[in-house]
Amino acid sequence: MSQTSPAAATSGAPTPDSDISAPMSHRGVLEALTGLLLGMFVSMLASTVVSSSLPVIVHDLAGTERDYTWVITAMLLTSAISTPVWGKLADLFNRKVLFQIAIIVFVLASATAGFAQNPGMMIASRAVQGLGAGGLAALSQVIMADIISPRDRGRYMGLFGAVMAVSTVGGPLLGGVITDSLGWRWNFFVALPVAVLALIMVQLTLHLRPNQQRKVSIDHAGIVLLGTSVSLLLIWVTNAGHDYGWWSFTTAWMVGGALIAAIAFVVVELRSSEPLIPLSLFRSRTFSLSVLASIATGIAMFGSSVFLSQYMQLARGASPTMAGVLTIPMVAGLLLSSMVVGQLISRYGIWKPYVVAGSVSLIAGLYLLTTIHYDTNFWLVSIYMFLMGAGVGMTMQNLVLVVQNTTGASLIGVASSGVTFFRSLGGTIGVSVMGAAMATRTASLAQSRQSDIGVALKSLGEQGGYWAQQLASGAVPRVSEMPPALRVVLEDIYSGGITHSFWIAVPVAAVSLVAVLLLPNAPLTRMTAAERRDAGERDLAVVSVPQGMEVLDHEASHTPVLVEDDDSDRLKV
Repeated sequence: MSQTSPAAATSGAPTPDSDISAPMSHRGVLEALTGLLLGMFVSMLASTVVSSSLPVIVHDLAGTERDYTWVITAMLLTSAISTPVWGKLADLFNRKVLFQIAIIVFVLASATAGFAQNPGMMIASRAVQGLGAGGLAALSQVIMADIISPRDRGRYMGLFGAVMAVSTVGGPLLGGVITDSLGWRWNFFVALPVAVLALIMVQLTLHLRPNQQRKVSIDHAGIVLLGTSVSLLLIWVTNAGHDYGWWSFTTAWMVGGALIAAIAFVVVELRSSEPLIPLSLFRSRTFSLSVLASIATGIAMFGSSVFLSQYMQLARGASPTMAGVLTIPMVAGLLLSSMVVGQLISRYGIWKPYVVAGSVSLIAGLYLLTTIHYDTNFWLVSIYMFLMGAGVGMTMQNLVLVVQNTTGASLIGVASSGVTFFRSLGGTIGVSVMGAAMATRTASLAQSRQSDIGVALKSLGEQGGYWAQQLASGAVPRVSEMPPALRVVLEDIYSGGITHSFWIAVPVAAVSLVAVLLLPNAPLTRMTAAERRDAGERDLAVVSVPQGMEVLDHEASHTPVLVEDDDSDRLKV
């Protein structure tokens, strides 16, 4: 059996024969990953660089605690809605061009956010940011499946871990320094030069095989119905308890509208020739259980990063720069676990014990974070953050990995984006619910501590009037600038509200553990999605055992047929 060179495989040039092209060399994969990693770095940097300065941003724009939540939720909402759309487009159009478009949308929206004059403009800019972020999140997973097989993915997890570490740790630190020196607006401009470099490198280094030419049909009705359902649900969760009651006419029509749109979406998907989310995917136990487990991962990943930053600034009086430093243990847990587990999976081909261990670590970390106070020993807080970060690191990427391993090559885009979509949806709903729980709890604690606040204000003398006015404005306070007598009361109030919000994530994480335990333990294939797609087009066998490709050479006289086994979630001959 003849094979093409790695260079040919990298360039995506058609092969001179009808055989499967050779796997890309290690160097070829590294070259192809250069632009992809830079694009992901742009997305993560533009998000994390503002995380430590969001309390300052909302304060300067005269925003409220609800505005703070919406600045985060708007981006998560549009990211969640757009993720399956990008994934479906990846199965229909040029994935490289789509990735470049996503970078441009994300960065232009980031620049617009830098000129925001009020909370509304900031929220709108963050919503457009989410459109680009959804594309980068979905397309990066799809492109990775095209050039790296599930079994070999762990060899390159260190690179993704390094990008995640630099952006996640360096982003808040850089954002804090920029906020304290140049002003928070420059946080949104810092990604522009990196974005230009990312676009150039993607163009030069990322070469993918073109999709098979076929008639394309866009599921416009599905996109509208999904967006309507998710938007109504998230807007209701965010505003309930503030603008209207949890049990009210507004709640009834918003929840009812979301359910009607969801039912209509299912009907449309069943009839569509190119469904946005093929419902047949849910027949796969691996996909359904991975989706369920990803919801908890999303809540932990998004919710913890948001509310731990608030905890550091509002409950421990840290500056934006120090808030980034103090969350390093969480990032360290995520980085180390993802790198070590990735190497172990590639070496031994075993993945399930690590995902189970990650789910247990996630539950432990989230539960322990519900016990912290404003004066809890920081070493204990660091251990709790590390455990939670390690849980996310061991589960997040590996849930996508096991889905890609058992999904047909023609559905890699929608399957990968489906898991990412539900992770983002879980994170968005989680942040909204956790934000509502925090706001309610904080208001209740503040009401019960009115006498303590009054005593603290009186002890400040002439400054008491100024700080009383600041508290009465409803804006998010800058606790680090408060006098010690008032600061300790506010830190205690906010710590109670923030840690109360973590209780939302604990039971969901427990459900995630059950889902992971029930996942079929399918072996990882050494074939990339592109090779599996070629095999399908040539009516060659795609098998789930690692030795499958080695068998093809001396069995060239046979022409097996690819069959999907729904019971075991594997591809068999």
